[in-house]
Amino acid sequence: MHDDRSITEHRLRRVLKERIKPAVHTHPVPLSVERWEAPGEPVPVAEGLAATYEPCAIGDTWGPAWGTTWFKVTGTVPADWAGRTVEAVLDLGFDRMMPGFQCEGLVHRSDGGEIKALNPYNDWVRVADRAAGGERVEWYVEAASNPVLVDHSATSEGDRLTSGDQPLYRLARMELTVFETEVWELVQDLEVLHDLMTQLDTADARRYEILRAVEAALDAVDLGDVAGTAAAARACLAAVLAAPAHASAHRISAVGHAHIDSAWLWPLRETVRKVARTSSNMVNLMDEHPEFVFAMSQAQQLDWIKTYRPELFERIKKKIADGQFVPVGGMWVESDTNMVGGEAMARQFLYGKKFFLDEFGIETHNVWLPDSFGYTAAMPQIVKLSGSKWFLTQKICWSQVNAFPHHTFWWEGIDGTRVFTHFPPVDTYNSDLGGAQLAHAARNYREKGRGTRSLTPFGWGDGGGGPTREHLARAKRQRDLEGSPRVEIERPDAFFEKAHAEYRDAPVWAGELYLELHRGTYTSQAKTKQGNRHSESLLREAELWAATAAVKVPGYGYPYEDLERIWKTVLLHQFHDILPGSSIAWVHREARETYRAVREELQGITLTAQRALAGEGTEQLVFNCAPHTRRGIPAGGAGRPAEAGQPATVEERHGGGHVLANGRLLVEIDGRGLVVSAYDLEERRESLAPGAAANLLQIHPDFPNMWDAWDIDAFYRNKVTDLVQLDALEVAESGPSAVTVRVTRSFGRSKAVQSLTLRAGAKTLDIVTDVDWHETEKFLKAAFPLDVKAERTASETQFGHVYRATHTNTSWEAAKFEICAHRWIHAEEPGWGVALLNESTYGHDVTRDVRADGGQTTTIRLSLLRAPRYPDPETDQGSHTLRFALAPGAGIGDAVREGHALNLPERVVPGAGPVAPLVAVDDEAVVVEAVKLAEDRGGDVIVRLYESRGGRATATLRADFPITAAVESDLLERPLEGTAVATPTPDGGIPLTLRPFQIVTVRLSRH
Repeated sequence: MHDDRSITEHRLRRVLKERIKPAVHTHPVPLSVERWEAPGEPVPVAEGLAATYEPCAIGDTWGPAWGTTWFKVTGTVPADWAGRTVEAVLDLGFDRMMPGFQCEGLVHRSDGGEIKALNPYNDWVRVADRAAGGERVEWYVEAASNPVLVDHSATSEGDRLTSGDQPLYRLARMELTVFETEVWELVQDLEVLHDLMTQLDTADARRYEILRAVEAALDAVDLGDVAGTAAAARACLAAVLAAPAHASAHRISAVGHAHIDSAWLWPLRETVRKVARTSSNMVNLMDEHPEFVFAMSQAQQLDWIKTYRPELFERIKKKIADGQFVPVGGMWVESDTNMVGGEAMARQFLYGKKFFLDEFGIETHNVWLPDSFGYTAAMPQIVKLSGSKWFLTQKICWSQVNAFPHHTFWWEGIDGTRVFTHFPPVDTYNSDLGGAQLAHAARNYREKGRGTRSLTPFGWGDGGGGPTREHLARAKRQRDLEGSPRVEIERPDAFFEKAHAEYRDAPVWAGELYLELHRGTYTSQAKTKQGNRHSESLLREAELWAATAAVKVPGYGYPYEDLERIWKTVLLHQFHDILPGSSIAWVHREARETYRAVREELQGITLTAQRALAGEGTEQLVFNCAPHTRRGIPAGGAGRPAEAGQPATVEERHGGGHVLANGRLLVEIDGRGLVVSAYDLEERRESLAPGAAANLLQIHPDFPNMWDAWDIDAFYRNKVTDLVQLDALEVAESGPSAVTVRVTRSFGRSKAVQSLTLRAGAKTLDIVTDVDWHETEKFLKAAFPLDVKAERTASETQFGHVYRATHTNTSWEAAKFEICAHRWIHAEEPGWGVALLNESTYGHDVTRDVRADGGQTTTIRLSLLRAPRYPDPETDQGSHTLRFALAPGAGIGDAVREGHALNLPERVVPGAGPVAPLVAVDDEAVVVEAVKLAEDRGGDVIVRLYESRGGRATATLRADFPITAAVESDLLERPLEGTAVATPTPDGGIPLTLRPFQIVTVRLSRH
């Protein structure tokens, strides 16, 4: 037989596109259209309905960037359409090449109720399943003219303050039509068979069976009367569509989903509308298809619907009760997990799961994070303590270098906790359920022979409108189809239960899930990152002092509502395109404004509580919020600090520069303003490599291959400029409590002023760097070459630290050329080490070299600033204050202590006398992470603590108030059958036993 595959396949594609698909909607009748341009920001629906509309025609342009145009659409169903299915096609001017990222619409009835959204692949509205004729249509379309910002070029369109006012879209189609059901079904048949056929091997007989059936169907179609011949064409396909799947066919659990970034190439306010549009589509689809299941993560997004679209929220609640609309994830937002602090990560689950429980009575069991840029090794324990047991992502498939070896596995965290984890082998969270993607999932699945199933999230995300009726048609046809994986629409929990049951002995992956891509997100948008870190620290302070005052000061009211509201604001801004710095200018401008407001409010809450605790008096009381004693003041207490010890001094250095000393450290700053010695006087050990200079600012070109704000590519290291040109070097403070040397440098169009301070009694060199940054596509780092032979470094993460190799023996290690650390990174030889501390920096890199003298130089660099131009062309431009410190001779415990101290400054309040800590722990390895009152507002005190050094710990927790019970709890403050908390002793002590990095939450009931 001659091979005519390509002829028939090409024929199918053309006939589908040019004849059959256009015949789905026939007999078009134009609708009358009027318009109203909403001034400025979006208006309430009632205002849009009541506006004065003007005539509008098809082909008219509409919508400046970020504008809202309301279209009033009216018409009457022709009488001779009685008995026919009628739909309106409302095309706002969609680009069919993009499922989202452009204009969108939400159709309202004249009473203001939502009908459904309009999207590129979902531009129809059902008028009648069986028309009577004469039905009147009156709808109002709230159309958003969001600019297209996906071409990765610098643009001013990313902020309404800088965007243009020219129209972006042209109204394409507003018509009543007859919906030809049989033609639509034929389209679905042919598309499924085309996709399946082209994925089968050319030696597979099944491919030719489908080919001949398709050929017969095309012959049966009269291209001049598609509707009249569609049934005959479908009959030709019935047999090949009825052939059952192979017994060993891969099984796919298809879960409807619409991944909607809470902000990205649009501002937060637009996400509020995106989630309403998509959710309205979903509940409508559920009405028509009771088998449809849709999973929605991010409690914040459902809370927006509750606040702004209460009618839609009630419809969603009903579908949740019916089991079709499925909340997943258990987090407030799909957050970043690299940079979010430990307590904030706990609160993501506390407030996310609490929302689902309070609103829907649902306990979520899975963590749904398909798009975050890597996953902390602390996550498994946090997941388990939240009451969840499964984890899902697919982002690691984006890694540039190494293919992850598993799709279903046990993920083991830093403390040893394991969580059952799945990476969908379909390698997308927006599947179209097409044959190519399903075949890829089956081929790609790495657990063959042991596991048989995977999960596929399907639907158009980010404003594409979610799953469609076409997706459901594909799932139906591929439920049991020869040559295809078996597809079943089901809830995520059903998949995990089946996968776990068949694969309990899945392999184990220990440690972080590092994404070998998007490493620049540890640094981009420095002020957003600084706002996050500061807010986390301020929340710790506010809760600690407010809880202490609530217990100790009669009449003081704990600010439950304010703290919860502020927490949710901070959690929202930890979304994985806000905190990482990968959103448009509008998002980050608003984030800076929000963080300023959060700072002001939290400082007010803290000061009010401290004044209540301090009482009336003139004694200057120092409040210590850090989890360790500082200057003689206990953790969580207030009082007068002890004497600092030997005073700090500064002298001229031979050959130029200055020498700073305090009896513990001796620091030499040369005539270039660089640190050339940091000598540990107690251990008689030099920190810096011979001949090297520390606190060396270095600048690199920074133009990655694609994702500007997201990526730094390894080749950036090929060119570096040391910033050694000196404008000024001067002594700014000369003791005795502290000495400071100020260094000023100019480079390019920028300027840096660094203040290097050594304090009396301290064993850290504090460095404050004020940068006026006006570079473009440059990368600023601060280098510290250490005379330490370190095979690995320790980087703080949530509730502990992770170790990473300093060598590049394998491609896995080489790919980690930029890493994330929280408050500190530490390098050591046995018995002696150095920590580099920071107050708001996350990105670091570590390299090693062997010198001519045989010693090893381990160089740690902080990544201070970047200047990408997309999606925000003004990223990081302007003034910044960055704080970091060098701690010679530091062990891990010292790094933990000094990292907290740098991030939690002392506060001075006048008062009557010392304030005793509300709670105390007698082992420095056990860190108190949070002290607060319980969420149920019953007055119990919640204490969260963890083992910080990676070893076992036994400690005693004591409360400065009478208690009736001490119960180990989960993150939602519910009793947990744990073993860390023992029965209180007669003297009120609560014995604790912690394994390495264990997190323990203790609920203390007050007498």
